[in-house]
Amino acid sequence: MCVDCRAINNITIRYRHTIPRLDDKLDELSGSIIFSKVDLRSGYHQIRMKLVDEWKTTFKTKFGLYEWLVMPFGLTNAPSTFMRLMNESLHEHMDHLRAVFDALRAARLFCNIEKCTFCTDRVSFLGYVVTPQGIEVDEAKVQAIRSWPTPTTVSQVRSFHGLVGFYRRFVPNFSTIAAPLHELTKKGHWGKPQEDAFNLLKDKLTHAPLLQLPDFGKTFELECDASGVGIGGVLVQENKPFAYFSEKWSGPILNYSTYNKELYALVRSLEMWQHYLWPKEFVIHSDHESLKHIRSQVKLNRRHAKWVEFIESFPYAIKHNKGKDNVIADAMSMRYTMLFQLDHRIFGLESIEEQYAYDEDFKDIMLHCKEGRTWDKYVINDRFVFRANRLCIPVGSVRHLLLQQAHGGGLMGHFGAKKMEAVLSAHFFWPKMRRDVERFVSRCTTCQKAKS
Repeated sequence: MCVDCRAINNITIRYRHTIPRLDDKLDELSGSIIFSKVDLRSGYHQIRMKLVDEWKTTFKTKFGLYEWLVMPFGLTNAPSTFMRLMNESLHEHMDHLRAVFDALRAARLFCNIEKCTFCTDRVSFLGYVVTPQGIEVDEAKVQAIRSWPTPTTVSQVRSFHGLVGFYRRFVPNFSTIAAPLHELTKKGHWGKPQEDAFNLLKDKLTHAPLLQLPDFGKTFELECDASGVGIGGVLVQENKPFAYFSEKWSGPILNYSTYNKELYALVRSLEMWQHYLWPKEFVIHSDHESLKHIRSQVKLNRRHAKWVEFIESFPYAIKHNKGKDNVIADAMSMRYTMLFQLDHRIFGLESIEEQYAYDEDFKDIMLHCKEGRTWDKYVINDRFVFRANRLCIPVGSVRHLLLQQAHGGGLMGHFGAKKMEAVLSAHFFWPKMRRDVERFVSRCTTCQKAKS
């Protein structure tokens, strides 16, 4: 039963009992291999209202006036009251199920046996599926996302954005991808950018990677990068990601210099994950040379001074990576724009993800790489293979089309093999590209006629 409690809530003194963060509860499961879950039957309704306060919950129906004898949903202090009771009952008894049941029995709280899970290696917990290997998106939520119809109203757009936003930790570049949908909640109309963002988010969440749980006994490594589109960041342990972060540029930040954007990307990543990074020394990986000299700068403007003061509150060490080595963060910040531009220009681009498995150059890489993990400078994102921030192209029509476009397409003026290779290698990779370029140029009839 749902009752509108806004009137009583507006004149209620708030009881502030700390409710744990969802991310903190997930982190506490790190290292666990067997799980049990206890669910209370109508938990709020097992808590009796104070006798002198029952009249305050009176509500009107067509059958007359009624008042709650037990705690209803909707009261502003209900969550804190329930959490306080659970902590008092279970805090000293969480090591053993029998002790938990004794504590519940003493508090006269009853479990819903149908929703309880005991001694399993896989448990659904607060919208996630937790295993000894890490956390996954709940399959029930995946099915809901997969079958979600195209929104036709702003309210439906907000509902979809809220659902996928709950799982943003699984989606590299979430903010950038979802930007067209976010803009639509303010004004505008549904167009191709919104349709592309809607379908891409559905695809990424229905193929979401497994994220490992953090091990606080190991060193955290932060990789972050900034591009012309936004920020990409990933928190890693032993080359395995357990959280992604992204943010689209907006407002005055769009006019920042490259150095300011790189520094801002670092600050935002630290703000996002400060609860992981403050207690223990960690490593910052960056491909921007000047970030190595943060501590040695003598003259700082007001903005830099504020940022550097915040950065220096962390126990960090910076490890400079050349741009080509900072694979994950670069791919996250640059990949999205590249794929969307190519998808509009190159027919059949979506087919290459299927060709990887049969391609002699990339099928072994597919076996070694898992979503979000690097192997010999390769990484899989959006089911596309990248080498650093360059998209890998298997043998086929797309590779031939790229050769055509890089030589004689658009503003390209049938340049020689060296310049053509430079144009292609800036964004794409495949083995023996130089050989293919030289062969293509040597067979170009337009070039042959010009020479003759």
